Amino acid sequence: MSADTPAQAALNKTPLHALHIELGAKMVPFAGYDMPVQYPAGVMAEHKHTRSQAGLFDVSHMGQVLLVGDDAAAALETLVPVDIVDLGLFKQRYALFLNDDAGIMDDLMVARRTDGLFVVVNAGCRDQDIAHMQQHLSGRCEVRPMPEQALLALQGPQAVTALSRLNPDVAKLVFMTGGFFDLDGIPTFVTRSGYTGEDGYEISVPADRAVELARKLLAQPEVMPIGLGARDSLRLEAGLCLYGHDIDTNATPVEASLTWAIQKVRRAGGARAGGYPGAAIVDQQLAEGVAKKRVGLVSSERMPVREGAKLVDANGVEIGVVTSGTLGPTVGKPVALGYVQTAFAAVGTELFAEVRGKRTPMTVSSTPFTPNGYFRG
Repeated sequence: MSADTPAQAALNKTPLHALHIELGAKMVPFAGYDMPVQYPAGVMAEHKHTRSQAGLFDVSHMGQVLLVGDDAAAALETLVPVDIVDLGLFKQRYALFLNDDAGIMDDLMVARRTDGLFVVVNAGCRDQDIAHMQQHLSGRCEVRPMPEQALLALQGPQAVTALSRLNPDVAKLVFMTGGFFDLDGIPTFVTRSGYTGEDGYEISVPADRAVELARKLLAQPEVMPIGLGARDSLRLEAGLCLYGHDIDTNATPVEASLTWAIQKVRRAGGARAGGYPGAAIVDQQLAEGVAKKRVGLVSSERMPVREGAKLVDANGVEIGVVTSGTLGPTVGKPVALGYVQTAFAAVGTELFAEVRGKRTPMTVSSTPFTPNGYFRG
């Protein structure tokens, strides 16, 4: 059992912190929290287990917020380029907070519940996001942070098998839907979603019941605990952006190749077009194009390509940068996300990443790098 270092002792701790230590996790600072980067099995084993069975992630460091009031959906649309008003009961949608320059302030998930709009924001942006919503939405709806709730993610093709033992009704959910469920006596809000590319669930649970629920899940034969290391390699293989790396205020949704998240009703000519920060820039870029785009990259060589590596053309001219990269355990090849000049963004384009003074050949690829396992019914 490892003891906290002085630096770790100063960090926030999720309700599951003692359980991570009990399970032998290697703890690291992350977004102001002391978090498990891996357990004794190691990142590779955790990654492969999640792809084949089910992994349990502690994501309690993320921010949970409830927007309460009849005007909440229309109010939230003043901050995001996404259709919230038409979001059905117990449906969930991916959204983006933008600034006045259309730069991405954070990405988030929004679900409509019977008691309001349930919003989940990234840990590193949590305080600024809550302040942002309180500043701009409080006159139209109640912005209610939920620090009393923990958040668990159960991911993998066997997640439905494991969670169904606690309540068989969770199997009725399809991707990006949710509901309130009693899990073996524990009240929760569950969505069939996650950030690994696999089928799975995210579970909002009272913090004082989180360890109890985690133990019930870890008791299932398909489930093992998974740390931040595998969480990152899983989401990267799925081609999913990590805020602060692949998306930030230096990229717009169009540059970040996230235009799929902007529904027609919010675009120029749509019934509720504009009205959010940066709308004019987004509409102009949708119409005229952009100078750079986020792309997927794969290599046939074994050298991993990491964040910050320069991307160059055949003549050595710099054309972009890698924002995330790893040796994909499932893909069996180095995979990466990065930004390139739009002329080099077409799938199949050959370019190079500079790694330790050498050029590693890369090919622009569609994402996800490994097929998604989402359950759509």
